[in-house]
Amino acid sequence: MAIDLQILGSKLSKYRGQLKESIADVASSTGIDAARLISIEAGQSEPTGDEVLILADHFRCDFKFFISNEQVAPFEQTETLYRAHGEDFTKEDRRAIQDFLYLCETEDFLMRELGCPPKDFSFVPTGDYYKGHGEAAAARLRGVLGHEDHAVPRDVYAEFRSVGVHIFRRKLGNSNISDLFIMHPIAGKCALVNHSEDIYRQRFSAAHEMAHAIFDSAQGASVSFEGTSAGDLLELRANRFASCFLMPPAFLSKLPSPSQWTDADSLRWANELRVSCIAFAIALKEAKLIDKTAYDRIRHLRVPHEAKIDPELPESLNATQRQRKAHLLELGLSDFYVSLCFEGYSAGVISMGRLAEALLCSHGELAELASIYGQKLHGH
Repeated sequence: MAIDLQILGSKLSKYRGQLKESIADVASSTGIDAARLISIEAGQSEPTGDEVLILADHFRCDFKFFISNEQVAPFEQTETLYRAHGEDFTKEDRRAIQDFLYLCETEDFLMRELGCPPKDFSFVPTGDYYKGHGEAAAARLRGVLGHEDHAVPRDVYAEFRSVGVHIFRRKLGNSNISDLFIMHPIAGKCALVNHSEDIYRQRFSAAHEMAHAIFDSAQGASVSFEGTSAGDLLELRANRFASCFLMPPAFLSKLPSPSQWTDADSLRWANELRVSCIAFAIALKEAKLIDKTAYDRIRHLRVPHEAKIDPELPESLNATQRQRKAHLLELGLSDFYVSLCFEGYSAGVISMGRLAEALLCSHGELAELASIYGQKLHGH
C-alpha cells in the first residue's frame, strides 16, 4: 500500500508541535535539510527509507507508524495533557515524556514477544465514597499480589508491572509535577514518576498512579502535582489508595501506641514503611491513632537522605558506575526494562541496533551499559 503523504506529513507536524520543536531544531538533530522537512510535512515529498528511520529515531517511535496510514499513536492523550497543563511542561519535559512513551511501547512489545503476560486485575467501585474506593481497591490488589493484611510491600514497581501497568521513573524538570498517567493506544496503561523527587515520595507517586490506572484510565491522560487541591476527588481517591497500599491499616493498628513515640521512633517506623513522614502522619491521623499535636510533630520530621536506599543503586558499583547508572535511571532505564531488552536481544527478538535504540544509547555504549546493569552482550 502506498504511503499517504498527507497523513505522514500530519504525523510529523503533530509530533514536532507537541515537542515544541522548530523545523530548524529537527533539521539540526537529524541532519535532514530544513526545506526538505517542510516539503515532507506539507505532503509534497516522499521521504526516503533512511529519512523515515532517522525521523522515527528522533521522535522516539516505531518507523512502521510513519509508513502506515493509520493514526495509532498517543497523540490524543498527550494533546489532552498539554491542552490542560501545557505551561507546566517545558520543552525538555515534553521530550522526556516522548522518551517515556517510547519505553512503554518497547516494554509492551518485548513482554508480549517473550511471553510475559500480566496478571488479571480489575476493580469496579460501588457507591460514591471515593476514599472508600481507594481503600477497597488497595485491599483487593494486595490480595491478588499475595500480601498478608499486615505485610508491607517492598518493590512496588515490580508489583504494578505484574498487573499490566508500564511504570517508569524519569526525571522531569518541573519539580511540581509528581507523576502522570497516559493510556497508550498500543501499550495500554502507562505511568511516569518524576525521578527528581525524593525516593520515598517516588514510591507514593507510583502507588498514586496505580490508582489512576485502576479508576481513571478512560480519561486518557492525567497529571498530578505536589500539593494538589484537597477538593479533587480523583486525587483524593488516588492518595487514599496509595496510603492503604503502602501502609496497610492492619499494619498501622499493630504498631505500639504512636502517642508515646519519640521523634526517633516516628522516623524509624516511617523508614520501615519507606514513606515520607508527611504521608505517614496523614495515614496515622486517618486511622485515628494520633491527635493533632502528634500529627503536626510527625509530619515535620524528615527521614535522613542517607538512610534511604535506592535498590537500583547497589553498593557493589564503584563511584563512577554509580554516577553513570544514576543518570541512566533518570532517563527511565530501570533494571527490569534493561534486563528485558537484553533478554529480547539474546532471544533474537530484536537486533543489536534495535537494542541500542531501546536503551537510548549508541552501539559503542552498549558494552558499558551492559556492565553497569550486570548484563552480558552476547551474539545470537
